[in-house]
Amino acid sequence: MTQKDKNQPLYMISVVAKMLNVHPQTLRLYEREGLIVPTRSTRPRLYSEEDVEKIAMILRLTRELGVNRSGVEIILRMRHKLECLQKEIEEMMKFLEDDIKRDFIERFKKVLQEE
Repeated sequence: MTQKDKNQPLYMISVVAKMLNVHPQTLRLYEREGLIVPTRSTRPRLYSEEDVEKIAMILRLTRELGVNRSGVEIILRMRHKLECLQKEIEEMMKFLEDDIKRDFIERFKKVLQEE
């Protein structure tokens, strides 16, 4: 599943509540607190696969690990920062890889010309 697919709003609040075995009010609370941001327009709020994964993680943190809401917020911010850094590293590695390939090709051409 691509990142674009994971961001596509698919599920209504009642479906997500059943999927994760929580009350819809819990999801509304998470939204009010800014922990999740479902898609909203004229239709009811819709949740993407990424939203569902994020809610599941929040539930694991609070239920299984006893993390309070402030801790969850900090963890989510740190996770977002790490994801951004990972993307930057991947872009830098791609740039370096391309640069190394160009350098290798240039050196190879010089060696061939010398022969």
